[in-house]
Amino acid sequence: MSPSRKLRDREAASRWRRAQLGRVVFTNGVFELLHPGHVALLEAARALGDALIVGINSDASAARLAKGHGRPVVTAPDRARVVAGLGAVDCVVLFDEDTPDALIDELMPDVLVKGDDYDPEHLPGAARVRARGGTVMVLPREPGYSTTDLLERIRATS
Repeated sequence: MSPSRKLRDREAASRWRRAQLGRVVFTNGVFELLHPGHVALLEAARALGDALIVGINSDASAARLAKGHGRPVVTAPDRARVVAGLGAVDCVVLFDEDTPDALIDELMPDVLVKGDDYDPEHLPGAARVRARGGTVMVLPREPGYSTTDLLERIRATS
């Protein structure tokens, strides 16, 4: 499927989700500078189900995460387009809230996935997914990969 067909607004993502027959996996993030750690996480998440939805923080939402001055450096539509280009990803949707709780409520995934830098007991949306009989997974991150570290290295060489 072409990447542009994977990009959906919330209403279209909800309709798409309802049409899925298998296990749907959800993860989210800023995905500011896509790196091998992101790709590994998305591939591992997709392997847990039949379809993968990725929620992408809007620019305003990403800025509120206080990841550093001038962040995000890549706009949300561009970040979403890059993530949609990955074969492991079936649907990409932006969200503007500080957490993906409302989006998770709307999309009702069967599996919620984040990296192991998150506590599964306090993961946004975890209680909602479990209450519907779903699964919450934290997956190991690829060591040595961080968007913050990449940006620091880029800034140090310029």
